[in-house]
Amino acid sequence: MCGISGVVDFDKKTSKDVLDRMIQTLHHRGPDNHNSIVIKADECVIGMSHARLSIIDLSEGANQPMTFKNYHIVFNGEIYNFREIREELLKLGHIFNLDSDTEVILHSFAEWGVKCVDRFIGMFAFVIYDNISKKVFLVRDRAGVKPLYYYFNGKLFIFASELKAICEHPAFKKQIDKEAVSLYFKYGAIPAPYSIYKDTYKLKPGCLISLNITNKSILEQEYWSAQSFYEAPKLKLSYGEAKEELHTLLKSAFNYRMVADVPVGIFLSGGYDSTAVAAILQKNSSKKLKTFTIGFEEGNNEAPFAKEIANYIGTDHTEFICTSKEAKELVSELSFYYDEPFSDSSAIPTMLVSKLASQQVTVVLSADAGDEQFCGYNSYPLLDSYISKILKFKPFINRFSGAILKTASRFLFKKDTVSHKLDSVVEMSKKRSKYWTSMLHEGMQSAPKNVVKKLLKNSQYPNAKMLTDDSGFSDPLSVANLLDYKNYLSNDILVKVDRATMSASIEGREPLLDHRILEFAARLPMTYKYDGSVSKKILKDIVYDYVPKDIMDRPKTGFTLPIYSWLRGDLSYLLDDYFSTEALEKSATFNIDYTLELLSLFKNNKLRDDSLIWKILQFQMWHRYWMD
Repeated sequence: MCGISGVVDFDKKTSKDVLDRMIQTLHHRGPDNHNSIVIKADECVIGMSHARLSIIDLSEGANQPMTFKNYHIVFNGEIYNFREIREELLKLGHIFNLDSDTEVILHSFAEWGVKCVDRFIGMFAFVIYDNISKKVFLVRDRAGVKPLYYYFNGKLFIFASELKAICEHPAFKKQIDKEAVSLYFKYGAIPAPYSIYKDTYKLKPGCLISLNITNKSILEQEYWSAQSFYEAPKLKLSYGEAKEELHTLLKSAFNYRMVADVPVGIFLSGGYDSTAVAAILQKNSSKKLKTFTIGFEEGNNEAPFAKEIANYIGTDHTEFICTSKEAKELVSELSFYYDEPFSDSSAIPTMLVSKLASQQVTVVLSADAGDEQFCGYNSYPLLDSYISKILKFKPFINRFSGAILKTASRFLFKKDTVSHKLDSVVEMSKKRSKYWTSMLHEGMQSAPKNVVKKLLKNSQYPNAKMLTDDSGFSDPLSVANLLDYKNYLSNDILVKVDRATMSASIEGREPLLDHRILEFAARLPMTYKYDGSVSKKILKDIVYDYVPKDIMDRPKTGFTLPIYSWLRGDLSYLLDDYFSTEALEKSATFNIDYTLELLSLFKNNKLRDDSLIWKILQFQMWHRYWMD
């Protein structure tokens, strides 16, 4: 795990000192070694910098940037199957000097070009400059576990693991992208390829771009798509066969994530996903694995469940009960580590458990993606119910106005939070019916149009960015799985875990995000994942082979803090400060009267959606930290 940054400067003004300052901002991502190189070409200056957290091959020879023949690389992440790939390359005549996955990437690229990524099992964001083809390649892993940003204004191209390194370049101008602001308030995070700054982008998961330094052209290519597997024919396997094959895949994926030359631990929440990882690995280990759980005096405290599971499966378990004071103190640090406005408050407990784990290990496994791949969210049964009801009335959509159907929806749905979003679904159904399922799902997951439009000054409510053509899917819930995988997982959860683990200078690995699991799970019959009453069915049945059902079977809770009660209590001073008229005028983003109206409703516990206040606060705190 590392931090990378660099430039392609066509004005040839970027010096090594600038590169060193850029990479220093990423010290938390790689405290073990910092290095920068400058490569001079006729057309430009290419700079590459690396901050290393030593995980595999701890020798100095494995430091980066690394060069092989005409290729230069900086790399963040891990290629877990690098030893198998190296054996293949040895047979092709390659000679290796290290036990490093970085060296294997370079040789793989030399042998197969960008197609080498098809062989990689891992998480990665790397940049390679080929001084023969005169191209710079940026590549990001399939799920987007590792971040990679880039900026281009026609004369200067900058890339980095985090925006703060880009901001450090003296020629970079911080200008807020208004569409990105609207997207933040719609989704709670800014989805790829957007970023908070103009002309600055996130490389999309499963994609690569090449910059031709001869003509300054950029070409983007998608090398892997989750959607293609959801649209593929379902596997013709019995439930027993599917369970056995998935079990084999899980064991392979989990064991790969244990490849390291430093201590490895596991985040154990007590839910099915983290229990699957810990239980399967512990069953096949000759020594006690280290597991970590953080509990809280307030909010949803899963620590007792995690401890019970740890005792049953026999891990070396560490539990820490965090005080509210410790959690509250982290609020002021969020803007630094997350770089952009980011509204997932579970970043706070994730940072705390990362700090706890860092006292004993350098690598930790986090069991994200089970909900997206196996229908674990509580929203899926709701969506299934809504779809069934809407299907009964869909023939009438073209005969009745959206207003009439919106009114009728209040009788169809128990929760009126859905009814006020249904009008947009109706309109989309009338215009482009093949998108109606994804429109409904997005409507359930995003902030209402009328609220966002009234809140923001001079901003348009963004069009839906995560729509997909429903016609290629055999069932509506697969559409929801894909959308959550591409949006909520990639743009929220993985960002949260990456920045939180890196804040403690430890590497977070995601075993359930092995692409082979997604490719298999996406083609399973939906009833194997959600049978109408049981979610995560096939994954749960595998877990029950390791941990008794009576220990596991309890309502889904999640990793939450009582952040809103804090904002009405001990943290109310933050609202007084960042929601002051002066502060709101300075950020020049909000309609002040409406914002203060929302704040008043919140303080009196009358606001329908309290998350709006946290979103505004996080934007204001970000703006003061990075823009003032």
